[in-house]
Amino acid sequence: MADNLFAAIDIGTNAFKLLIVQAHHPGKFVPLLTVKEPVVLGRDSSSSTISTHSQHLSLISLKKFSELIQTHRVPSLHTRCVATSAVREARNKAQFIDSVAETTGFEVEVLSGEQEARFSYLGALQFLPVFEKLVLNVDIGGGSTEFAIGSRGKVDFCLSLKLGHVTLTQQNFGDEEAERVLNMREYVRKVVKESGLVEKVKNFGFEVALGSSGTTRAIEKAVFKGYGLDFADNEALFRECKRDWRFSREELKSVVDRLCKGGEGQKVRRDGFFKRRSESIVAGGILLEEIFDLIGVKEILVSGYGLREGVIADTLAKVFDGGYDLNANARFRSLLRLATRFNGKKKTTSAAESSSIAREIFEGLRKCKERDNNGVNLTVPLDDKDLEYLEAACLLHNIGLFTGKKSYHKQSYHIIMNGNHLHGYSAEEVKVHCLPFNHVLFLMRMSKHVLHSDHLLMRLQFIALLTRHHRKKLPKFDDSSFNEFGEEVSYSLCLVIHWSFGFNRV
Repeated sequence: MADNLFAAIDIGTNAFKLLIVQAHHPGKFVPLLTVKEPVVLGRDSSSSTISTHSQHLSLISLKKFSELIQTHRVPSLHTRCVATSAVREARNKAQFIDSVAETTGFEVEVLSGEQEARFSYLGALQFLPVFEKLVLNVDIGGGSTEFAIGSRGKVDFCLSLKLGHVTLTQQNFGDEEAERVLNMREYVRKVVKESGLVEKVKNFGFEVALGSSGTTRAIEKAVFKGYGLDFADNEALFRECKRDWRFSREELKSVVDRLCKGGEGQKVRRDGFFKRRSESIVAGGILLEEIFDLIGVKEILVSGYGLREGVIADTLAKVFDGGYDLNANARFRSLLRLATRFNGKKKTTSAAESSSIAREIFEGLRKCKERDNNGVNLTVPLDDKDLEYLEAACLLHNIGLFTGKKSYHKQSYHIIMNGNHLHGYSAEEVKVHCLPFNHVLFLMRMSKHVLHSDHLLMRLQFIALLTRHHRKKLPKFDDSSFNEFGEEVSYSLCLVIHWSFGFNRV
């Protein structure tokens, strides 16, 4: 198991982040642990030196990361620690790197702006089904913003600008709110125009724009929840669940206009919604809006993945024999997007852990073709497609909890069946994912027939059913919902899901 574990540490300008994943050849990984430490090296940007206090906080956080990596038994050769703008620009970066190595054993890779742009693009490819598209990826960091244009995992152009939401917030653009906003906009436009970015983007062109930073995700969340208009209730949120990680120029403007309004009431509202990021979200929103206007972006897709996931993908390409296929499992990534859309990190991580346990149980069962059940021998043929359905049902079983615990499995079914979220899956397969876990085993039996069916609607139904029946009683063999899919595999999958949840609670 440890051979499949990988870790990436991002020493950023606004925070330190750790990601531990379980990877499967040739192109899939499941996040097992994400940790974020509020170390803001960007506050030292005016002196271009990492202060003694910041170094102390950095070492405390990195030692915590080291302990977590050891607890999870991630091999040292599978662990990478990278640093971005704040360390890259620091005059004492050599001393900082030596101190980290001596205290934690981590060998820090200080990324160039171009490397940072490439990794952010690779990370976005792990989340969004845009591998074949000519993509413009925008990564707004605390100390810099990276741009990359590429397709099929190859970067054709990249550029890093010293424009970050933390460093912009630290600069003095005036005393009055309106004056600061106006001067910040003018400064951003000046830097972007002088860089030649607008001409380069025009020459290379792009089919779709992506955002792979925390700032872009925070803006998207604000759009999704109606921050620019007024907070939406659950009903409004559910009506908008088909948005699927994107927002338009008009929606961005609505949020930024609200962010730039002065007054104590607006500050309280901003702090309550954006939490720790509220300190720099105004600068981040202004920066993103100016990029939209200067480059001509009308709509942006938002990636839940970024730099760390790009580092993981790059590591896997070096470790796995035959390389790492960046486009091997777009279907799986659509599952993760849906899981993270309706669940927080804690619920998503728990679901991923249950999925990992279910995979181990499944692999054990697959080795046993014959089982004795009350004296009756049952043949349960299980293959890779069954495993894919099992993992999908585990990841999606609890997405209906956002409306409350009562009958949440039915809400999960409804979201999966009606949201058009699962890219690359047939209608029949989607229905399978919707079955509650206590019905997953039953549906597994059915999956045999689904896999060989050409009817898309039936495949969507199979996915939905697995999620729908993960709770309480297992489905009956004569359940009409499953007649089309078969019984033995489906029932077996439901049992595995029940077991995986039970073991995960121990």
